[in-house]
Amino acid sequence: QVQLVESGGGLVQAGGSLRLSCAASGDIVSITDMGWYRQAPGKQRELVAAITSGGSTNYADSVKGRFTISRDNAKNTLYLHLQMNSLKPEYTAVYYCNARTWTWVRSWGRGTQVTVSS
Repeated sequence: QVQLVESGGGLVQAGGSLRLSCAASGDIVSITDMGWYRQAPGKQRELVAAITSGGSTNYADSVKGRFTISRDNAKNTLYLHLQMNSLKPEYTAVYYCNARTWTWVRSWGRGTQVTVSS
């Protein structure tokens, strides 16, 4: 099993920056793809950015050029980051970390709130 814990959310003014992190523990050697999703009130959860084990990335059109996803290892923990720049109020949502294993099992974190004020 894989456990995911997000951190780094908060309140920021429009145009500001935040860096989200997700710490993955447990069976991290089985993890292939990882990603960040977000869910705004009254809306469906949507993919924000994803990264493969090989480092290939893809982004939602709405965040291209503003967000950067990355991953790195430290000791027995795998970290996923999301650098968010030039934030807009419409980016306000709960951001979730997601990991997929090679057996197609998906794990989710509990989420971290990002609020962008205008």
